[in-house]
Amino acid sequence: MAKQPAASNIQDINDAQVWDNLKEAIASCSGFERWQYEQQVDRDDTSLDYRVRRYLRETLETLAY
Repeated sequence: MAKQPAASNIQDINDAQVWDNLKEAIASCSGFERWQYEQQVDRDDTSLDYRVRRYLRETLETLAY
C-alpha cells in the first residue's frame, strides 16, 4: 500500500501552487510591468520569483509610509 503524504506536505504543495498562480498574475499586470521598467530591473539576471517579491515588498513599504 502506498504511503499517504502528510497533511503538511499537501499544504506545502497547495501553497506553492497558489504562489505560482499569484506570481504569474502579478507578473502580467501593468503595474508590475511599469515598476520593472522604472526600476530598470534586469529580467535576465533575476528570477521572476525575486522580482515579484521585490515588487510586493516595495509596494507594501510605499503603502505603509
